Amino acid sequence: MNSAAIETVDPEIAGMISNEALRQESGLELIASENTASCAVMEAQGSVLTNKYAEGYPAKRYYGGCLHVDKIESLAIERAMQLFGAEYVNVQPHSGSGANMGAYFAMLKPGDTVLAMDLSHGGHLTHGSDVSFSGRLFDFVHYGLSGKNETIDLDEVESLAKKNRPALILAGASAYPRQIDFKGFASVAEKYNALFMVDMAHIAGLVAAGVHPSPVPWADVVTSTTHKTLRGPRGGLILSKAKHAAKIRSQVFPGIQGGPMMHIIAAKAVAFKEALEPSFKEYQKQVVANASALADELQKREVRLVSGGTDNHLMLADLTGKGISGKDAEEMLGTAGITVNKNSVPNDPLGPVVTSGIRIGTPLLTSRGMKTSEMKEVAACICDVLDKSCDINSVAGRVKDLCRQFPLYGTGR
Repeated sequence: MNSAAIETVDPEIAGMISNEALRQESGLELIASENTASCAVMEAQGSVLTNKYAEGYPAKRYYGGCLHVDKIESLAIERAMQLFGAEYVNVQPHSGSGANMGAYFAMLKPGDTVLAMDLSHGGHLTHGSDVSFSGRLFDFVHYGLSGKNETIDLDEVESLAKKNRPALILAGASAYPRQIDFKGFASVAEKYNALFMVDMAHIAGLVAAGVHPSPVPWADVVTSTTHKTLRGPRGGLILSKAKHAAKIRSQVFPGIQGGPMMHIIAAKAVAFKEALEPSFKEYQKQVVANASALADELQKREVRLVSGGTDNHLMLADLTGKGISGKDAEEMLGTAGITVNKNSVPNDPLGPVVTSGIRIGTPLLTSRGMKTSEMKEVAACICDVLDKSCDINSVAGRVKDLCRQFPLYGTGR
């Protein structure tokens, strides 16, 4: 295989890919859901496995020629089970949203009541938003963050469970900066005879490394992506108790998907192997340390953080006090080579299109080798842009200098 083939076949796309590689290399990527996959993961993604159809599961395929892909998928499952201590693993979901769909369909009937976190308070579209399949097929009731300290209030969760008697209680978020009490959620679910599900897409890498409590011992089913903090290929994952395995297996295939993406499953297997290495634990510890350091520096510059800080890989900045919308902040920072995403804050008056905040994460900067000392400069660059205290071109130059010191693949990953 010739890596330069795309330049001959489609120079237009080749040029766009090159430009994106340059953008990633020369900018500070602070989107909490992004990371940089290893060269080994990307090599698996770009392999001949992309040619293979393999509907079904190992040893139970609907296509011939699956000898090698059966071994690959079985190894991916084995490694994921070891990594998370799960009784059952399905590595076929194409995405985190697909993993959630498969889990819902396995555990619920259309119209069942589900208790989950409100999108505007840090939840996810697939946790019952009206514009998502989840909100259209199931009856979601939402809990939010406490007005007192902007954290999850389990007393409110229990009150809503008592009132609505949900078939399933869902924990997990896309913009929640604190640790989640999975044991406490499980206790509420048991008390009201509800199934308990966790979407750990954002924190999967932290969980795998033991720097965030694991939901696996407490939940009936756990879903995740395989990118974000887990640092693998873009894809989904379902873990569950053994008693739910048959339902989940059949709802993923043939319920919602056809042929699995065997090149992505191979890349997942590589990522799981990497996550089992001692260096991955040290990496995740650094992700959390960097987030804490960055949060401290931002607060010194009078950036208000929802809940006052972070326990994990991300923070949510409320820019109301600075008189800047999340949309404007995203654009301003982007001009300086700093990539974030606008994000709603609890009770946001500006709505999801404009927003009052930005979400900031440290996984990718940590993958580049940056540590807490670099977070001071990162925070300074962010705040100099937001406060308009420095020429934006000057900040852009500082960003490029910092990126040159920490090349995207400088460690040979």
